[in-house]
Amino acid sequence: MTPPVRPAAADPLEGGPRRVRVRTGVPLPLLLPALLGLAFLLLPVIALLVRAPWHSMPEQLTSDEVWQALRLSLVCATAATAVSLVIGVPLAWVLARTEFPGRGLVRALVTLPLVLPPVVGGVALLLALGRNGVVGQWLDSWFGITLPFTTAGVVVAETFVAMPFLVISVEGTLRAADPRYEEAATTLGASRFTAFRRVTLPLIAPGIAAGAVLAWARALGEFGATITFAGNFPGRTQTMPLAVYLALQSEPEAAIALSLVLLAVSIAVLAGLRDRWTTAS
Repeated sequence: MTPPVRPAAADPLEGGPRRVRVRTGVPLPLLLPALLGLAFLLLPVIALLVRAPWHSMPEQLTSDEVWQALRLSLVCATAATAVSLVIGVPLAWVLARTEFPGRGLVRALVTLPLVLPPVVGGVALLLALGRNGVVGQWLDSWFGITLPFTTAGVVVAETFVAMPFLVISVEGTLRAADPRYEEAATTLGASRFTAFRRVTLPLIAPGIAAGAVLAWARALGEFGATITFAGNFPGRTQTMPLAVYLALQSEPEAAIALSLVLLAVSIAVLAGLRDRWTTAS
């Protein structure tokens, strides 16, 4: 049986059914600043595309210096993402699933690299892991490990600035996931680690993937902490952002070519995460 249709409410002023009008226009005081903001964000990207040396792009991207920076950036960003996954996912689980004194402070410290100037982060890494650092002096004297101005130092710097993106993404996914699945697994005899490995990880896999992509993209574009902690040595610590900075002084076309590569990576990351953001909203 079809339910009765409720008549529209009468308009006391017109004596007939009230019509609900949905206004879709944008007020002029909001439209003009919005267009100005859009132009401000798009103008540098458009200028980069207009001034790009498209005719010499293959030559620029296949030169030895550029290829070394590309290869080193990809290797170090991937290594930094792997390290972030190994230590960042457990950290996110602890923040999301456990209660302990000072958890808010710990979360604030974990997200500190997001707002900390990268150069300051590089200085902090030098003071902590440098040859005369708080921990670095023991690494040097006991194990002969020196991190600053090495490729491993690049990975450390990129992990420091990129891992918070992974932790935040995974923690948010864990908080949205139903913990009763883990509790059911433990009541059936599974240990907490087994429940995490067999139940929780498959549930939060999309969040881990999104966080890993964000961390990888952030590591690929890292500049300040890398140049401060690892230096700028071609073939050893000179990543793509450092190569852009150096090439801009002598070879602007090479700098633009490398910038376009970083731009393409950023667009690919945004496109890959679009569905997740749309679903989350």
